[in-house]
Amino acid sequence: MIGRRVGFHRILIPFSSRNYRLYFSGQGFSLIGTWMTQTATVWLVYYLTKSPLWLGSIAFVSQAPSLIIGPFAGVWVDRLPPLRMLKVTQFLSMLQSFVLAGLTLTHHITIHYLLILATFQGAVNAVDIPTRQALVGLLAEKKEDLAGFIIAAYGSGGCFLIDGFSYLAVLLALMLMRLKERNVPIGKSSIWTEMRQGFQYAFGSSPIRTLIVLTGSLSLFSISYSVLVPVYAREIFSGDARTLGFLMSSSAAGSVLAAIYLTSRKKIAGLGRVICFGISLTGIALLVFANSRSLLLSTFCLLLVGMGTVLALASCNTLVQHLVDGDKRGRTMALFGMAFMGGMPVGSFIIGAFAEKFGVVPAVCFNALACWMLAWWFSSQLSKIREEARAVLEKANLIDPQNMPTIN
Repeated sequence: MIGRRVGFHRILIPFSSRNYRLYFSGQGFSLIGTWMTQTATVWLVYYLTKSPLWLGSIAFVSQAPSLIIGPFAGVWVDRLPPLRMLKVTQFLSMLQSFVLAGLTLTHHITIHYLLILATFQGAVNAVDIPTRQALVGLLAEKKEDLAGFIIAAYGSGGCFLIDGFSYLAVLLALMLMRLKERNVPIGKSSIWTEMRQGFQYAFGSSPIRTLIVLTGSLSLFSISYSVLVPVYAREIFSGDARTLGFLMSSSAAGSVLAAIYLTSRKKIAGLGRVICFGISLTGIALLVFANSRSLLLSTFCLLLVGMGTVLALASCNTLVQHLVDGDKRGRTMALFGMAFMGGMPVGSFIIGAFAEKFGVVPAVCFNALACWMLAWWFSSQLSKIREEARAVLEKANLIDPQNMPTIN
């Protein structure tokens, strides 16, 4: 499936849009900085505390705000221009990175400052994610990172400073965009009513409900392992920031390969099988990584983990984007983002506490087993959700009723 001929010409289609070119170029710079900060942060947390529990705790507070703010953010995105909202979230993210850089470079950083700044960034991300999803829908994404080498050369503070400046690129790109304002009726109902309608719509649809639940579960188990990568780099491989950089970058490289493959697909038909394959691949790769003592093998395993995770999560995202009604896109994608961002903090805290008590190997093995169970569960749901998804796609003229492909 993955090895069939890739239609690279399809990858270039979105770049025919000026706004998409601006978005992609700005995000390209910014995401590199963001990934550097994420890598530098986990290294700094482990350097300061030597505790898997603190790694899980910082990850928890950086993502938990989505559980509270996410539903409100969805209503705001459906009411307000997403381009304007994204400018605000990117500006606030830039400020957070500069503060983090200043504290680190002046040697005033502590685990408690990290806790506060991670919570602030988590609140910003809770609004940023559904806003970004809505904007991408109006406009028609990963990078391989060398953060470990930059940490070794300039320290974590240098990574945070570069990340702060990287937001200038995306802010400039957003300023140059020109989008038609949406006609959004204001004042018809309260924010609570619209929020309730969003919940009822998303969870009243069997395909969307299944995809959101799966996304939250994958976030809980297939991504949370990453908080323990600094432990593997430092304790198991006796390495430094470069070792962490190799491991984290291999996962990013796998994500890029998966993104290229998915971009090259012509249709959504078969994405159900892609999701099952991605989850299963993630489970196998995590199990091997957990027990590996070879840096080369572990690096390859994390490449497969990154590939499998993005194959599954991006496919879920694509299907939801196709199934959702336009006037409820912001609220639905906020719930999708809440599931994605909400699963990570819980999973990060659990795996950190688990590793603190029983060790990192059993913790990662547990996540691998959970991925296999998720693959089995989703495969058992495909036949159940197929007909409803097909009816929605046919109504939206996204499939040919004479030649009906299915999502599985």
